[in-house]
Amino acid sequence: IGNKMWHVTEKNTADALRFLATRPKEKPFFLNVAYFATHAVDGDVRQYMPQNESMSMYVNDTIPIPATATEEAWGKMPPFFGEYNEGRTRWRWRFDTPEKHQHMMKNYYRMASEVDKSVGLVLNTLRDQGVLDNTLIIFTTDNGNFHAEHGLADKWYPHQESIRVPLIVKDPRMSPEFVGTTNDEFTLNIDLTATILGAAGLDPLPSMMGRDMSVLYRKGGIQTGAAAQGIPKISASNDERHYINSASDGQGKYHSGSESSWRTEFYYEHPMHSNPQYIPASQALVRKDYKYFYWPNFHYEQLFDIRNDPGEMNDLRNSNDPEHKEILAAMRKRFVELKMLAHSDLKIIL
Repeated sequence: IGNKMWHVTEKNTADALRFLATRPKEKPFFLNVAYFATHAVDGDVRQYMPQNESMSMYVNDTIPIPATATEEAWGKMPPFFGEYNEGRTRWRWRFDTPEKHQHMMKNYYRMASEVDKSVGLVLNTLRDQGVLDNTLIIFTTDNGNFHAEHGLADKWYPHQESIRVPLIVKDPRMSPEFVGTTNDEFTLNIDLTATILGAAGLDPLPSMMGRDMSVLYRKGGIQTGAAAQGIPKISASNDERHYINSASDGQGKYHSGSESSWRTEFYYEHPMHSNPQYIPASQALVRKDYKYFYWPNFHYEQLFDIRNDPGEMNDLRNSNDPEHKEILAAMRKRFVELKMLAHSDLKIIL
């Protein structure tokens, strides 16, 4: 741009600050800063490309290697995960030697630190404009990342490393007891729109299936981890949507929420990309104790006890334990129910 070669994070920052400087000060505003970092640059052997000024960071640090970054973990992936799977290909680009792993992760963290600096500049501008304490701020992203866990790189699959994302909320409406605290409830990308609309005093469209996350931290917060009671209509004045029935197992423990409780399970899916050997489609039913995987291109199931096996190393689908057999059958049934509902035109909240 002009005579300056801009790093993409610099450009993201400049665009955001320009918007804040020129916005009509008498009107509400919405700003979405979509950082490219920490994406890699496909096709470039360097992959992660931080700014020159960041290269002194983390030089003397040693980045921990994940516990599941092993050939054993790769060998436990489903049999259709071959060397030409894109996750495995990108693992070779980034992590197939200890030296390469250190180099790549240091550059990755440098890029993350640059985003952190940029966010600080945006927040400082809001403070200088006198609107920081009257602005809802949501920091999040669209996917997690494998950093060699299971012998993979990037995303696309139902494992914890891939589907868990950061979510930080600063909301002037937040009850004081929740400020600075953490919350481990299941929030989803479909909740973002409902949350932003709610802050603007608007109801979600009937076709939207997400929920306003602010109920978790406003007015004392909603009851979490509780059994859902019935299928009451959501309380928002003009919202036409309804909650769905709880799962048949768990005595009401597993549900998508109710007017007085937050969801304790959710349906996940990611489509096939190009062909099943490259990036196979994946689906899952996620709970806090167990996770059910389904790979539709291969009609292949997996079951993990993620409370006791957070690395998802021990597939229980062929377990002879009667309890595991019962859990597998119940989760398979609930998975089909939630999948059909997610793909329906019903006015529901998931």
